[in-house]
Amino acid sequence: MPKVKNIVAALPEPETIDIKALKNDIREGRTDMVCVLGPTASGKTRYAVRLAEELGAEIISADSRQVYRGMDIGTGKDIEEYGSVPYHLIDIAEPGTQYNVYRFQQDFRSAYEDIRARGAFPILCGGTGLYISAVTSDYNFRDRKPLSQEAPLPPLKTYFIGTLVSREERNRRIDARLDARLQEGMIQEIRSLLDKGVPAQSLISYGLEYKYVTLYLLGQLDYAAMREHLAIAIHQFAKRQMTWYRGMERSGVQIHWTEPSK
Repeated sequence: MPKVKNIVAALPEPETIDIKALKNDIREGRTDMVCVLGPTASGKTRYAVRLAEELGAEIISADSRQVYRGMDIGTGKDIEEYGSVPYHLIDIAEPGTQYNVYRFQQDFRSAYEDIRARGAFPILCGGTGLYISAVTSDYNFRDRKPLSQEAPLPPLKTYFIGTLVSREERNRRIDARLDARLQEGMIQEIRSLLDKGVPAQSLISYGLEYKYVTLYLLGQLDYAAMREHLAIAIHQFAKRQMTWYRGMERSGVQIHWTEPSK
């Protein structure tokens, strides 16, 4: 029997974002919001901040774990990257609680309407595909009915920008960032959450860094196994993120992929 080759899907073709045209679309009302998405370690936050500075915009985070207070290093909040750019939906929930996509829809609506009411422009930025789809696809994930049946916010004219990086470079960045976070005190951060009474099972349920470091602190993994399993899990997570975004494209969403470092 012939061997089956492991065929890897080709990456999207990058393009240069025409900022002047984008500004014009915003001014003329053809674009209600920009969404910057991309897999972990692709540079999306830094790109979104630069774009926000150019557009005079504010950033709404679409990250399912950065909502939690005290979960900083493990979620890669990197608040210092925002500089003077206002941001929303970070540090809005207590660790140990279960934040969900329905709550995100409600919180997003409040943030979006507040930003627009002040005459500012919103940039949605994050890697949680479900959260992005929940607020840009006019769909209610709780009741499985169009949001327009229960909410005053109409479907948004969203301009999607995807941050693109090669798989090899992405994995290199993931590994380097993981080692940096371990050096910066990620284990101590998670031990502190446990000491404050956050249940271990809750931290494990958040996945990735919080799952594997908690298992290490519970003595179920040694350090080397924790680091190895965690790196593999983050690589797989980034791959799943790209699968979600390509699925968005197949459903009709146009994503303008760009290389943020160029």
